[in-house]
Amino acid sequence: MDRPPRAPLPTLVDIEKSAREKLSEFAWGYYSHPEDGQTYRDNIEAFKRYRLIPRNLRDVSIRDTSVTVLGTRMDIPVAIAPTAVHRLAHPDAELATAKGAAAMNTGMVLGSWANHSLEEVAEATPPGIRWFYMLFYKDRGRMKRLLSRAERAGYTAIFLTVDQPLLPFQIDLRPVTFPVPIRLPNVLDEEPPHAPGSAEHQESMRAALKQPATWDDVQWIRDNTCLPVVLKGILSVEDAKMAVACGANGICVSNHGGRELDGVPATIDVLPDIVRAVGGKAEVYLDGGVRTGTDVLKALALGARCVFIGRPALWGLAHNGAEGVQQVLQILRDELSVAMARAGCAKISDIQPSLVVHQSYYGIPTRRAVPMSKY
Repeated sequence: MDRPPRAPLPTLVDIEKSAREKLSEFAWGYYSHPEDGQTYRDNIEAFKRYRLIPRNLRDVSIRDTSVTVLGTRMDIPVAIAPTAVHRLAHPDAELATAKGAAAMNTGMVLGSWANHSLEEVAEATPPGIRWFYMLFYKDRGRMKRLLSRAERAGYTAIFLTVDQPLLPFQIDLRPVTFPVPIRLPNVLDEEPPHAPGSAEHQESMRAALKQPATWDDVQWIRDNTCLPVVLKGILSVEDAKMAVACGANGICVSNHGGRELDGVPATIDVLPDIVRAVGGKAEVYLDGGVRTGTDVLKALALGARCVFIGRPALWGLAHNGAEGVQQVLQILRDELSVAMARAGCAKISDIQPSLVVHQSYYGIPTRRAVPMSKY
């Protein structure tokens, strides 16, 4: 008897397509990449410039994709990066995103621009692995209160974005009208009388936030919390070394998904240099351009402890709420497991730098303008 053809396994491309059909034009534009974003495109294309050299005849009948990040065991080396205003993708917003991450026993960084409070997200996912992304404020009393809230609510790390010397509304004060009701309970101590996105709200935020932040601000946060501190947005060896000297527990190699300074390197291209410069004194992570389990494998081989996804998690949220977020993570977990088997790796510690070479090793032309430095 002829068997019916097997349906193809879903990929993130399928989830993105579904999200595009469900998101409003406003939401798609808000989450999407710049039309001509060189850095956004290069984040994705850069992974294709690395080639895998698999090892064969190894027992990979059972694969273990678990990893320890900041002292917490996660079932997969893929976590969710901080992104803003999940309410545009789904009515349950960050509550659904956190539930999807918790279902896969992996971490989520709750953004300051979240539509639910630190406490609400913690109550929705009691067993979840939660980290908090905090803004820099002129009023350090406000920062101290936010740090205390995060600690009391069970968040286990503080993430700081360091690649935003100027936030967009400090450059352009044109108001934004959101098509759905928006709350920002983790930004200001009290709900403002004016709507988020309005010119008045942007002006109040410009008055409250400390931009640009400096290493002194990072040191103050390091000295005023018992939680590990992760710096997100580092691309240079010099900044990585300064982060270690400042007591950072983790470094996320990130270029903000191409939303900040366009024309910077793809994160996978600078990852090896930063890993060598850090020398094991802090954990190193990566975000930007991760779309397949093979991408995850390459990032781990080049030294990342885990990777973070931003837009793919939002696509999953728009696709099917908490279950959609879980599906995105499950796809990446399944693809990583298969890639590990085919590369001869039964567990994460089997993934070594020798597994990956840059295409230039074979004389294949590359667009890289500056070679990686040597340490």
